[in-house]
Amino acid sequence: MSGLTTHVLDTAHGKPAAGVALRLIRGTALLTSAVTNADGRCDSPLLTAKTLQAGAYRLEFDVGAYYRGLGLDLANPAFLETVAIEFGVEDPRAHYHVPLLVSPFGYSTYRGS
Repeated sequence: MSGLTTHVLDTAHGKPAAGVALRLIRGTALLTSAVTNADGRCDSPLLTAKTLQAGAYRLEFDVGAYYRGLGLDLANPAFLETVAIEFGVEDPRAHYHVPLLVSPFGYSTYRGS
């Protein structure tokens, strides 16, 4: 399976992050936008094998809005409003999975499978 997928885990609450708005950008072009489902994943790949190309990408996650939606009293602006992950695709025939593990005050990512 090739293409590009993501998911978001709320490490502050130990659960998938449902309802996180995100955007995928390449250069100055918005390629797609989505909102995570109850499992913290998108209902379909962000890019399929046919649309994934080699190059630089940027994933933006609206985590401030997510935590406010849970009722957290965040600073204004929040420490993390939008988390942006910039990553490269070398082999568009491969599968790229870019997860986000996030709390109101920190995040991490990695290339998943």
